[in-house]
Amino acid sequence: MRRAGCGCTWLAAGLWFIMCGMAEIKIAPYGSWKSPITADLILQGAVGLGMIKTDGEDVYWLELRPSEGGRTCIVRRTADGALRDMTPPGFNARTRVHEYGGGDFVVHSGTIYFSNFSDQRLYRLTPDAPDLPAPLTPESNAELRYADTIMDAARGRLIAVREDHRAGAHEPSNTLVSLSLDAAENDTGGRVLASGYDFYSSPRLSPDGRQLAWLCWNHPNMPWDGTELWLGDVADDGSITGARPVAGGREESIFQPEWSPAGRLHFVSDRNGWWNLYVVGNGNGEGAGETSLLLCEMEAEFGQPQWGFGMSTYAFAPNPDTETKAGSDAETKADSEIICAYIVRGMSKLARLDAASKKLRPIESGYTDLQYVQTAGGRVVFRAGAPQASAAIVAHDPATGQFEVLRRASAHNIDEGYLSIAQAMEFPTTGGQTAHAFYYPPRNRDFAAPAGERPPLLVKSHGGPTSMASSTLNLNIQFWTSRGIAVLDVNYGGSTGYGRAYRLRLNGTWGITDVDDCANGARHLAAEGLADGERCVITGGSAGGYTTLAALTFRDTFKAGASHYGVSDLGALVRDTHKFEARYLDNLVGPYPERADIYHARSPINFTAQLSCPVIFFQGLEDKVVPPNQAELMVEALRAKGLPVAYVAFEGEQHGFRRAENIKRALEGELYFYSRVFGFELADPVEPIPLENL
Repeated sequence: MRRAGCGCTWLAAGLWFIMCGMAEIKIAPYGSWKSPITADLILQGAVGLGMIKTDGEDVYWLELRPSEGGRTCIVRRTADGALRDMTPPGFNARTRVHEYGGGDFVVHSGTIYFSNFSDQRLYRLTPDAPDLPAPLTPESNAELRYADTIMDAARGRLIAVREDHRAGAHEPSNTLVSLSLDAAENDTGGRVLASGYDFYSSPRLSPDGRQLAWLCWNHPNMPWDGTELWLGDVADDGSITGARPVAGGREESIFQPEWSPAGRLHFVSDRNGWWNLYVVGNGNGEGAGETSLLLCEMEAEFGQPQWGFGMSTYAFAPNPDTETKAGSDAETKADSEIICAYIVRGMSKLARLDAASKKLRPIESGYTDLQYVQTAGGRVVFRAGAPQASAAIVAHDPATGQFEVLRRASAHNIDEGYLSIAQAMEFPTTGGQTAHAFYYPPRNRDFAAPAGERPPLLVKSHGGPTSMASSTLNLNIQFWTSRGIAVLDVNYGGSTGYGRAYRLRLNGTWGITDVDDCANGARHLAAEGLADGERCVITGGSAGGYTTLAALTFRDTFKAGASHYGVSDLGALVRDTHKFEARYLDNLVGPYPERADIYHARSPINFTAQLSCPVIFFQGLEDKVVPPNQAELMVEALRAKGLPVAYVAFEGEQHGFRRAENIKRALEGELYFYSRVFGFELADPVEPIPLENL
């Protein structure tokens, strides 16, 4: 096993305490250590930081606030450092396009245009009426939804992705539409600019307003499987003419088309097996539609899976002191300097790319998770996190090399003696292959375990499944490690961050490859003496919940588990899920109903006779991605079999929990469940979870 992180090898419980000269260490079993990292502390003042937009030198971002019932607020930070909530109480800036949303707002000259969650209408929020958002789109009972909105200032309109559910039971239609800034002209919900594909994203208008680029794709592809980059001319009346594909295809994933200041179209493609940066044409604005120039060839991922709209990993380096004129040297420099974030072996890095010379110069930042890269005035702004630091909105000045934290997701200053640092790990898995994970050993400056005891292990299976575990400091993980429970956060085959081939490992093998990798990771740690093989548990949400249930049903590695809004019946998932994922399983499992036999064979609900360990389920009752019946059917089957089971349902929650009280209940409830299953005493009382058959 190879590990990197804090530089320590944890060969004996409590060794690091001796090395640090600590005194009066209490001896207590793993799992029963008293920790200052409580659920209340985690949630106190904590926010989720989302998409970033800039307007001149002002920076805007989204904050998910559990303390406000899960409301998402748009926050502005001006150049003088002043912070202000822009969306007033009662408004929730969140779109439901694709159900996962993203691309929830845009800003132009101080005016904000955003989607409101409750009615899915687009609203305008002007500087002269900051507390009175005005609707731009008609009432539709949330049947008309908008995302990835951009401004076309010259024509006085917005361009957006629209998802139209007015057809009723039929699949909604997705199109690109324009919307007038005069609400009275939007009574039909927008003028269609592009249609015919199942999905659209990323409309981008050229600097001169004469061309529009966008991404589109069809079932059964997901955007990380294959997308097409299209380019069209914008006519005087605003319609699109001469639309043609310029890159991409069924087996090539395009990410983040972006126009340079000089009007050259850039994009990220995985055509060489890795998401790398390209420019349409030869780099001099010629040959568009005929060639694409690779700007930086690396075994690294400059792109990410588009689970949500509005994602960005690169921006053109700010050059505020130079007046850029067409054809000038300054313009060429502005085009060639790109600030980019890319992933190598699961860890993000920041760099400056000189597109002319194709030289990539690293920027030492200390951050290992970088997203939403934008420019604001003379600075670059992004969301970033590191193993020792929680997520934050960060600004970087390329001229001085300085970094400034604009907003932290959590302001808690926790003693490092209670923090376990992510250690990148590789381990052997099925078929002679290698899988990846982040390992977190138990750590609490006040406690050590009795001699010879090995810690319980919590294996985390991330969602997606085409997503990835992050190395950013996560207090939810520290909640476990500071109590004496080791954590293995697995980037199983199919995860992002390791190239297209690794991502495609899951095609046709969902429920096998991911399960094997999680089980093999646990066995490996047990063999290394870093975990108690008889106290290994697995937990996951959504697709990670499916991996959890499949591992508990079809393998004997884990002795208990927790499914957070997880899938138990693949066939029911295909029949019940929303449009974005309606054909996702064609690639991961097989076409349905033609291969209904595979769906049956890999659905835990059909094989509860093979399940012989306790399971707890957490479920939002308004979940449209994985409906509640997925959990409820499994609970009934376990109840009938007499297996230990618990079911915690949350009114008003959807796919993922946003309300503080429910997040707390799920975190503490899972700990309580394991304490009852394995018989260790908790240092602090928590509200009991009703358990059956235990």
